[in-house]
Amino acid sequence: MSETETASAAAGARPALTLDHLVVAAATLDDGIAWCERTLGHVPQAGGRHAFMGTHNRILSIASARFPRAYLEVIAIDPDGVVPAHPRWFGLDEPALRSALEAGPRLIHWVARCDDVRAVAAGFRAAGFDPGDIVNAERATPQGVLRWQISVRPDGRRLAHGAVPTLIEWGDVHPSSSLPASGCALVAFELPGAPVGPLNVWLGAAAAGARPFLGRADARRLRAGLQVPRGRGRARRSRRRADPGHGRPAKRAVA
Repeated sequence: MSETETASAAAGARPALTLDHLVVAAATLDDGIAWCERTLGHVPQAGGRHAFMGTHNRILSIASARFPRAYLEVIAIDPDGVVPAHPRWFGLDEPALRSALEAGPRLIHWVARCDDVRAVAAGFRAAGFDPGDIVNAERATPQGVLRWQISVRPDGRRLAHGAVPTLIEWGDVHPSSSLPASGCALVAFELPGAPVGPLNVWLGAAAAGARPFLGRADARRLRAGLQVPRGRGRARRSRRRADPGHGRPAKRAVA
């Protein structure tokens, strides 16, 4: 169990919960790939298709000492996929989000990993935040089929401006196990100001070691700080200044 998971388990004796991955949405997957290369200086690895959601993705390791299995998911609606009979996850069908993505990809959500997704979902519901049904999902990869259980709301909405994560429980294999090191590492994470009340401590523990700012009235979007190899990528600067030392990593803010 990682440091983050241990802290989470200690928070009110709740089931362990930790940040699994960040979700960057794009109008098209090509847009997302170009954004990733431009912003982080790295092309994400081939992901796959989610047939039951009509989406496809690419993924990139952003593992760090505090989050050794974290990765970035770049996701978009699959133009060749079947249009699902239900709203897509992460609010991808919402007109406001689709309009915003025309201006460029953005960080829209985070996914939290746990060992008992149904128990955690029950805890969220007891706190007044229904994460939706737990569904079985899978996608083919060059290394084989990935399988997981994930919370999906019938309306596809993200709760509390994305501050309340989607929940996931992986099968035997985690996608980070086949991802090469990218040189990018998650060093800061801010949750948008939202009244998540009873979940504050739990979510804070899940994001421990990054920088959860729960309840900040001036933060309406998720923000993450990524350490990237100096000289690669460009993005809006974070509040931390990049180290001026030659050859040392620079920091990028993603929102």
